[in-house]
Amino acid sequence: MFGELYPFAEDSFSRFPSQSNIYGLCQAGEQELLAATLKGKVVSFTYQELQQKIRPVAKEVQFTYIPVDAEIVSIDAFNKSSPKSGLVVGITFIKDSGDKATPFLNIYCDYEPGSEFNLESIAQSCLNLELQFTPFQLYHTEVQSDDGGREIVFLLSGHDQRIHLYKENASLHQFEEQPVERLFPELQQLPSNVLWMDILCIPDGRRLSAFGCQNGCVGLALVKQCGPEVLQSWRVQFDSPISIVLLFPLICQTEPDLPSGEKSFGVEGYNLLVTSTIEMAVVYRNVHEGGLSHSLCLADSDQWDAVLCALVIDLDFDGQKEVLLGTYGQELLCYKFQHGAAGEEGHFELLWRRSFKSPLLSIIYLDLTGDGLRELAVLTLKGLYILQHSLTSTAELVLERLARRVAALTVDTEPKATEGRNTHEKDIPEEDFALKPSSN
Repeated sequence: MFGELYPFAEDSFSRFPSQSNIYGLCQAGEQELLAATLKGKVVSFTYQELQQKIRPVAKEVQFTYIPVDAEIVSIDAFNKSSPKSGLVVGITFIKDSGDKATPFLNIYCDYEPGSEFNLESIAQSCLNLELQFTPFQLYHTEVQSDDGGREIVFLLSGHDQRIHLYKENASLHQFEEQPVERLFPELQQLPSNVLWMDILCIPDGRRLSAFGCQNGCVGLALVKQCGPEVLQSWRVQFDSPISIVLLFPLICQTEPDLPSGEKSFGVEGYNLLVTSTIEMAVVYRNVHEGGLSHSLCLADSDQWDAVLCALVIDLDFDGQKEVLLGTYGQELLCYKFQHGAAGEEGHFELLWRRSFKSPLLSIIYLDLTGDGLRELAVLTLKGLYILQHSLTSTAELVLERLARRVAALTVDTEPKATEGRNTHEKDIPEEDFALKPSSN
């Protein structure tokens, strides 16, 4: 059963010169990935047209001010919010100087017109910041700036039980550290080292912020972004270090099937996925309303060693998202929420699993080939897999839905025309309608 439901085929595998880690993969732009290896190498992965065919290309990018003996810890990238433009890449690493290890954060951003998105040029434009703490996850999120606009900032967690904020100073053309409580009051007074964080903007100018700690503590906050102001906060304790926290909306069917045969969907609520190193993965439901009071376990998610990465995406194009878990036990697990019968609670069901040859570290879903269909990038201890949807089954699904739309349009056109004529006649008073022939 699992094999029949698995929707992907392996397109390529790229072996890296050394292993990576759970913070070692990020998306750079629309159709490019950056993967960092522990021995100071960063590999760019794209698809290019070669000999009239689209082929995968992996090549090393020479980022400046990263010593050959450096150990890269984390990497992240983002495109600046409009009206600004440009790709920004952040890399944390530890330089071994013999007598001591020194951590750094390098931020790469080219301000020269025409080079803002050129990765080769960006890699040469470096702001080198020495850190006073061992870095962990490097994360970016959008915030409201002082002038009412939007901008993206870096958040970096460290072994000093703090999260550090790095924001662009437009006048100086560089990034600088600012007090985190100024923009993120919910990310101060932390109980332990934060291993993973996630932030999700929701309607009415609010956001949800979540973090998972080395001591097993999970924190969640509902924040009014204007101010900002913490409206509510919750915490829960696990028995092992938290590997992933991931906020996501659960999509549900809101109306009966439409005339076209398709379904109408809406956001049922916002949820928080939490994975730890030895316990089952848990999804907390409707966290924007009830905090961490309502949880559902993902059965058997603890059977393949620690969960190291996760993703929530719609893999089968039915409008409802699936939960993907990648484990150190070399398994990729896919869960889907199943609504319960009347009066019964729903649950997450394991749909399929797929084995790899080494532990899974990170997963990203993006359109690498530019054909409108996304690929699943799976970073393992040995290298990077690219998995593609079946073009045959996807084309069949597209044709089926187009046929439904055409049928629905055909059915809808005739009744509307008839209805229009009937309505016109009904609007005429009976006596006027009777006199109408003689008036001609």
